[in-house]
Amino acid sequence: MIMLNYKPILAIETSEKNCGVCLYFTDEKYFEFSFRLKNAHSEKIFELIDKLYKTSDYSLQETGCIAVSSGPGSFTGLRIGMSAAKGLAFGSSLPIIPVPTFEAMAFQLSDFYLDGTQFLIANKVNAEEVYYAKFQIKGNNYIFVENLSIIKHSDLKQNSNLIFGNVVNHKQLNETAFLFSAPSAKYVAKWAEKFGSDKLTFDYDYLEPNYLKELIIKGMNK
Repeated sequence: MIMLNYKPILAIETSEKNCGVCLYFTDEKYFEFSFRLKNAHSEKIFELIDKLYKTSDYSLQETGCIAVSSGPGSFTGLRIGMSAAKGLAFGSSLPIIPVPTFEAMAFQLSDFYLDGTQFLIANKVNAEEVYYAKFQIKGNNYIFVENLSIIKHSDLKQNSNLIFGNVVNHKQLNETAFLFSAPSAKYVAKWAEKFGSDKLTFDYDYLEPNYLKELIIKGMNK
């Protein structure tokens, strides 16, 4: 577990439509703000972070590290979150912890479901594909049952597992699907605190989101 001289963790989550930030000390003390507004992440994220520090009466210089949701997810959202983290970290000489988005989601779900529960996380890549992973809750944690990959929408047909993600409105899925497509910023911070010690880095130039799939610009000539 990361202690960082008991300083708080600044967490950033922009992998999907929600944009969230959290200044996390403990489960009993944290400050969190988020919004859901299309195409506004880059415009609002620093406004939210500024609000965090004004509300908490702390400063960025009193922060231990910056945790940022690293994907997979929205190409644009991930770039915005990672760029914000890098800019803040560079200006304040803070380390960054890239947090795997689906694992932070699984960690969050482990607080709400019983030991042994299996579930899928499936978020849209495009009209035909989804980002996919299968987990099982083990104690107050999670384990992978099937590793993160890209599969076809059709492979989720008639699936009896709990399904979380933004594919829940797909006509082929059943009532066990729930719209939960990204972790809260609080759980990005909690994941970083518990599991992120080997990911902590000052090598900002080498940090990139985990897109898992190449960004293809429509109409671009090869």
